[in-house]
Amino acid sequence: MPLRTSYSTPTKRELRRGADVVSVAPQVFDVLDYLIRNRERVVSKDDLVTAIWEGRIISDAALTTRLKAVRSAIGDSGEGQRLIKTLPRTASGSWVGCRKSKGPAAR
Repeated sequence: MPLRTSYSTPTKRELRRGADVVSVAPQVFDVLDYLIRNRERVVSKDDLVTAIWEGRIISDAALTTRLKAVRSAIGDSGEGQRLIKTLPRTASGSWVGCRKSKGPAAR
């Protein structure tokens, strides 16, 4: 069943799977939203830190934890990486890409 992000009001954000609301922490929702909005390009760790954490220094573990929660919320995994692909580390850090689902487009 396709996932949809739903914005009822500027402050209420929901992730839905069909009629069911998928409970996610606000920061996890923000990471997913950022990846979806930037799915046409590869997103770097620095991009996520700037957009989600407003440039604050965070640990790799914090980012990994959020990505794991995002994957769990959308039915993906680090092993499968059907929708969110983590590319190998490079000199400039980790890179993440968000793949389009083969189902109906999320709105």
